[in-house]
Amino acid sequence: MPTTWPSRSGCPPCCTPSAGTPTGRSDRTRWAAGRSTRSPAASGRRSSRGSTTRSSAPPITWSTSSPPVCGGRTRSTRGRKGVSPVDLAPTPEQRAYRDEVRALLGTDEVRAETAAIRTRPGTEGGLLDVYRKLGERGLLAPNWPREYGGSGRGIAEKAILTEELIAHGVPDIAHTLSVDIVGLALLLFGTDRQKERLLPPIARGESVAGVLFSEPEAGSDLSALRTRAERDGDGWRLSGRKVYSAKTQLADFALCAARTTESEVRFHGITVFLVPLRTPGVGVEPLWNIGDERFNEVTFSGIRVTAEDVLGIVDDGWRIIGEVLGLERTGIEFQAKARRWLDAALERTGTAGLSPAEAGRLVALDAEVRAARLLAWRCVDDIHAGRSDEVRSAMAKYWAGETGREVALAASETVGLDALLAGDDEESLGHGVLEAACREAPGLTLASGTSEVMLTVIASAGLGLLA
Repeated sequence: MPTTWPSRSGCPPCCTPSAGTPTGRSDRTRWAAGRSTRSPAASGRRSSRGSTTRSSAPPITWSTSSPPVCGGRTRSTRGRKGVSPVDLAPTPEQRAYRDEVRALLGTDEVRAETAAIRTRPGTEGGLLDVYRKLGERGLLAPNWPREYGGSGRGIAEKAILTEELIAHGVPDIAHTLSVDIVGLALLLFGTDRQKERLLPPIARGESVAGVLFSEPEAGSDLSALRTRAERDGDGWRLSGRKVYSAKTQLADFALCAARTTESEVRFHGITVFLVPLRTPGVGVEPLWNIGDERFNEVTFSGIRVTAEDVLGIVDDGWRIIGEVLGLERTGIEFQAKARRWLDAALERTGTAGLSPAEAGRLVALDAEVRAARLLAWRCVDDIHAGRSDEVRSAMAKYWAGETGREVALAASETVGLDALLAGDDEESLGHGVLEAACREAPGLTLASGTSEVMLTVIASAGLGLLA
């Protein structure tokens, strides 16, 4: 059993691969707004980085008369360059999208499927059915361009979907991997042919993609990876071992980082491949852990990949890795989980006659969860605007992760032994919401960057305290 909770992406929890690398900001902005990233050139050629395709996707933050997304107006007090007052309020289109997602996830059929998933972890059929229902309505990848199965909306709708999936108890890992990470990688760096072949099935909920970055000897330092891709004619032979990958048992293909060139600078010479997983020579074995989601160990025994399976440019994989992990650092998912866990505790203790100390603890945590949501949505606004703020992302991720852990602890101590009833117990709280929270919460401070690394980023890049 692994003793850590790595990132859903299989990336080491304290790896920061984007440091010192280009940001690809223009493409990220188009992706965030649901704009087309199709190359005007013939199919099969690399996507243009200079497309000026316009989008009708609504912005995130402008309806001051609307109920605020994050609880109110937030004003910068640091005077940092490029930061201005912003009202994080939903537009009518965004409210309508949230209502549509809620209506679907709240149907009796979907609720029954998600309840079965929660009470019987590993029940994957129901999860894929939920994804297909979202995909049929164009809701699963809202910020993707329409030609690839999205609805041309903005990054706000994507964050809304994440919040609603978590609020309704739908496991979000496969969605995060397929849409947020793999989908983003393809939209930013894929050829037209790759995008046309791989993206629409994901958007329809018919295909799941995985991410293979971490290795036994490349946890905290991804640049130390040992999986190799050696030239074989016009392709490569892939050999190596990956660990801590989620949902690989369901995935049709995965992003895989492998070393293609030896270099004195270790993050040079890494290439990202789109590896088909249902291929002879690929082994997938479970790695069970304290949470409901299993990890996997994936081995490659000299499988052949072609030039068509290369994502981006050979030896330029480090930049790709840094680009595609950005959304995990908004804290959106973690604050949504903290809110769900706290609401479950409040529902249970609302009429229980809490002591003033217990009530005060829950009230304080409610304020902290609201603050975590505000920080997370400010990061979403940064992505929408094409800004890259490493410090604010680190703050959001740190606060959301630590708050989620504290919520799970306080909820279990306040509710008592009832919080430890598993989902298959008839007397469990919300199909074991708090019991699952107790097992999952420690990982929030590790996944997508440990709390210690986030504090280091803030201290060095934000406050100038470290050289």
